[in-house]
Amino acid sequence: MATRWGICGAGNISHDFCVALKTLSPEDHQIAAVAARSLESAEKFAKTHGIPKAYGSYQELVKDQNIDVVYIGILHTHHLQVGLLFLNAGKNVLCEKPFAMNLREVKQLVSAARENNIFLMEAVWSRCFPVYAEVGRLLSESAVGQVKMVKVYFGLPLLDRERTTQKEQGGGALMDIGIYCLQFALMVFKGERPQSIHATAVLLPSGVDESMVVVLKFSGNRMAVCVCTIACDLPNDATICGSKGMIRVAHPMHCPTVLEVNGKRTEFPLPEPGLPLNFHNSTGLRYEAEEVRRCLLKGLKESIKMSLADSELLIEIMDEARRQVGVVYEQDSQ
Repeated sequence: MATRWGICGAGNISHDFCVALKTLSPEDHQIAAVAARSLESAEKFAKTHGIPKAYGSYQELVKDQNIDVVYIGILHTHHLQVGLLFLNAGKNVLCEKPFAMNLREVKQLVSAARENNIFLMEAVWSRCFPVYAEVGRLLSESAVGQVKMVKVYFGLPLLDRERTTQKEQGGGALMDIGIYCLQFALMVFKGERPQSIHATAVLLPSGVDESMVVVLKFSGNRMAVCVCTIACDLPNDATICGSKGMIRVAHPMHCPTVLEVNGKRTEFPLPEPGLPLNFHNSTGLRYEAEEVRRCLLKGLKESIKMSLADSELLIEIMDEARRQVGVVYEQDSQ
């Protein structure tokens, strides 16, 4: 039986997710329905992707019995409300990153999933890439000795996009792209809670961070430096420095196809998209879809690649970093 997907949201990332699904076997993955805030948007999206059903509200998607899992690809300021809508209706959910606006909201989503005994995963697609799997294997074999330092950079010139600069839309470098830097560090250190978190930032007049640097100190004198900005391009790579060598995840570190181990380069090519994409390497979204199907077939309620504990620790660190630099969202006072 194919995993039947319901798509919540008809924006850019949902488009790319559907294009990625079409690179997989239709015997394994089918897009059963799409829902948007207007029927016109949903029908246009459905026509583009050959989706049989289109709904003009999320509530209609909730009632569709022919769906195994819902992909939520809407703005993260609405993740809590819409996520709870599906979770409390007993629908399995793959929700785009960031999971929600703060730890309080993430805990609500996790509680709803557990109370309803259903699958929930934050769509940190990076964790499902073959390059990340190879990094995990190398670390488990101590291929570069004891890891001492992790350095991650992610910067793009996004100041012309309202979504990334306005507080009301959950903007800021950390929430939009810095999350990828932090999740990488936490993956390397196997979900360990850092002993200390130090953040510094440059803020925009809107009150969100244009650039931020977060330094994490872990046990055993190990550190991670995470640098993000929406003001300019950065190297957008990730380096793991160990006592016996170095692992480098080449640009773009959040959706990588190239890995360098002590200078030796290996490529992990992606399939070609059937339609133009909005984001770089987006056919790689197929990997998180495959992980969701694997979990559902095994009856799992969360993924070991991006566990609910991982998501909670990730947003907890982001909350603390924002507190230190003074980025406060409306949701923080509720």
